[in-house]
Amino acid sequence: MSYTRVVVTGVSAVTPIGLDAASSWENLLKGVSGIGPITQFDTTEFATTIAGEVTDFDASAYVPPKSLRRMERFTQFAVVSSMMLLEDAGLEITDDNAERVGCIIGCGLGGLEALERSHTTLLKSGPRRVSPFMIPTLISNMAPGMASIFT
Repeated sequence: MSYTRVVVTGVSAVTPIGLDAASSWENLLKGVSGIGPITQFDTTEFATTIAGEVTDFDASAYVPPKSLRRMERFTQFAVVSSMMLLEDAGLEITDDNAERVGCIIGCGLGGLEALERSHTTLLKSGPRRVSPFMIPTLISNMAPGMASIFT
């Protein structure tokens, strides 16, 4: 069996305990908990009212406003984290190295905010008012796709 050498040259993280790898690691070592009351939506009807939420996240330093409007939060996390990773690695993707750089991001589920918004719009205003961008923002492979585009 032959093995392919892989070198990790940069790290990044967007987590409930830090918006970058350094602060996430520092808070992890301090025992800081990222678990708290859910603030992204009303939980009064639910048994669970706590979660690990990413707070104070602002992708606008990395992504233009027009692009942000069409990106769900989970995709913003992936794009910003990918850009921070490249900064940390000191890697600039150029025509000379682009074919040797890849993007692998595991994402099981995302875009639930888009689904909820679209469902509400459908019920209140009918199918013609549902955004044509609903499916593209909803699909989980949008995170690695947009990360590839922006990096």
